[in-house]
Amino acid sequence: MVDPGDDWDEHWTEQARANELNPAQDFRRRLCLRLLAPYAPIARLLDIGSGLGQLIGEAQVRWPAAELLGVELSQAGVDAARARYPDATFEVVDLLQTTTPSAGHAGWATHAVCSEVLEHVDDPVALLVSARAWLAPGAVLVVTVPGGPMSAFDRHIGHRRHFTPDDLGDVLRRAEFEPLRTAGAGFPFFNVYRSLVIARGDKLATDAQEIDDVQTLGARAVRAGMAAFGPLLRANARVTPLGWQTVAVARVRPA
Repeated sequence: MVDPGDDWDEHWTEQARANELNPAQDFRRRLCLRLLAPYAPIARLLDIGSGLGQLIGEAQVRWPAAELLGVELSQAGVDAARARYPDATFEVVDLLQTTTPSAGHAGWATHAVCSEVLEHVDDPVALLVSARAWLAPGAVLVVTVPGGPMSAFDRHIGHRRHFTPDDLGDVLRRAEFEPLRTAGAGFPFFNVYRSLVIARGDKLATDAQEIDDVQTLGARAVRAGMAAFGPLLRANARVTPLGWQTVAVARVRPA
């Protein structure tokens, strides 16, 4: 039986609209692209756990000459991403089972992002070891994972753990990456936003599913909160030790 928190076809079907409206997702995408920018030019970008494809879509705008590939466990996520971004490539891949890339993609990526994925798996080191098969020697990887306290909603969607910068650096080293930078990000507004998510408790999962129901008070409140925090988080994509978003930049170690 699939744990509800691990059913990503269901997640990308039932939570897709809330995901699109969530300002924290926009915050993370901008943070990832900002951390990648010093390592341009971006020739071939891999999104590990590409979800609905929004990061690939934003990368297309920023680096129109780059080749783009998203790998995602969920068929529903891949189908949605292909429909939205037909100029990019998306594949269904279970990185905890698959270590052989599709034709032409072994050692392919010069750059990669793994955003909000490692907290969902029991063995994040194994996932990153598998992902290395898609990465060229010396490829740059940007990772985001949640830090700070875990909410009821986090548990609902399958979070196993949250990470400090030192935790994430240890995972990267064990997976044979060289961490170039590990840090927190998002203080103060991201922390405030996360505090409100924690305070909402179990009710947030229902609110997220009913996000477009204008008759539901909880869903209306969540939409209003998301809208209010959008501008604040757009002004707050800073790397800072106090932030509850944990980030890292790393390179593939030479063989």
